[in-house]
Amino acid sequence: MRAAAVLSAGTWDAAKAVDRVLLDFDHRHRRRILLRTDGGRDMLLDLPEALRLRHGDGLQLDNGGVVLVAAPPEDLLEIQAHDEGELVRIAWHLGNRHLSVQVLGARLRIRDDHVIRAMVERLGGQVATLQAPFDPEVGAYEHAHHHGDDPPH
Repeated sequence: MRAAAVLSAGTWDAAKAVDRVLLDFDHRHRRRILLRTDGGRDMLLDLPEALRLRHGDGLQLDNGGVVLVAAPPEDLLEIQAHDEGELVRIAWHLGNRHLSVQVLGARLRIRDDHVIRAMVERLGGQVATLQAPFDPEVGAYEHAHHHGDDPPH
């Protein structure tokens, strides 16, 4: 199997996926790699440029099928604050340390790190541990993928 295009999450029916690949955050920035699907099949990902794959994206196969990209649960910290100003201040400190951050409205998620947890708590943030797929924001210098005239996500 070979996939040479990516369908953005939400633009295709994931229930019609013919298979799935499970890739954590560190393994979702790819251009060309041999992947093993959950169904035990080898699939060549062969994109024209390296892209950050996101949880829910589809890999368009040459035969018309689509393989779902899924992010496994990872150990994360979910951060909340008393008000928007406090959350923005915490987000600034996380960004200043070049950490990958997932933004979920009034919550932030980062990978579990006891040193960063202590810093966030000193800044007034409330921190909970959880296991969930990690799908952080695409960095300003990374390429997000898009198709046609759609803006990148």
